[in-house]
Amino acid sequence: MKLIKALLVDDDLDAIQQIKKFGEENAVIISVCGYSNTLQESIGFIKEAKPELIFFNPSIENLAHFNLLKELDFNIPKFIFISKDEKDAFQAFKHNAIDFLKKPLDFNDLIVSLYKVIKNIEMEISFQDQKLNQINSINSTNQNNGFLAISSTDKIELIKVDDIVFCRADGKYTEFVLSNGTKILSSKNLGEYNNVLTYNYFFRIHHSYVINIKHISKITKKDGLYCEFTNGVALPIAKRRQEEFIKFIKL
Repeated sequence: MKLIKALLVDDDLDAIQQIKKFGEENAVIISVCGYSNTLQESIGFIKEAKPELIFFNPSIENLAHFNLLKELDFNIPKFIFISKDEKDAFQAFKHNAIDFLKKPLDFNDLIVSLYKVIKNIEMEISFQDQKLNQINSINSTNQNNGFLAISSTDKIELIKVDDIVFCRADGKYTEFVLSNGTKILSSKNLGEYNNVLTYNYFFRIHHSYVINIKHISKITKKDGLYCEFTNGVALPIAKRRQEEFIKFIKL
């Protein structure tokens, strides 16, 4: 069963203790990675920790900052709204929460809500697998036509391979930086794209970067070896990759 990484956004000490105890007693299915009084305070942590679930107090302040979640460059976490007021169930429905629970929280109700979250995530994974199969099929068809299909958070984009300046690993995601300045975050990891980008002008200079040598403007030697691109970005070449890279670009 999938382990869910969860965050609690609430200033209610009783709710914090209940969620903490719930996490301790159900450590096989949920890991509570943090607590925060308000959504505004937690945005930085959410971007870093990437929780899959947020237990959320729909206070006026928290709801006022709900649009901050649009800044996230990965899938928005699932929400379970928790409140003493049953009227807040409407806010849960309005904001597409998985469930609404009334305080004080009941452990059995928490278990049921958590299974709803797990089921929802499993359905998304199944859909994502279907989408990835579709992308692989598209890439197989287009690999000789100079195009690449990229699965972003909400769509599949077809881009010209020549427009890729470099790809950067971002955890289990990959960020594509294009020559026009566009950045696309893909749900596939860099290793998968490294296997797809078999063109003779792509090279993995670092465990975090695959680059297009067509966009290199110069190579500098200063505390190591760096590639500088036409967009002004400079990326380091890992020491263990430098000799192979020099041979690759035929210097």
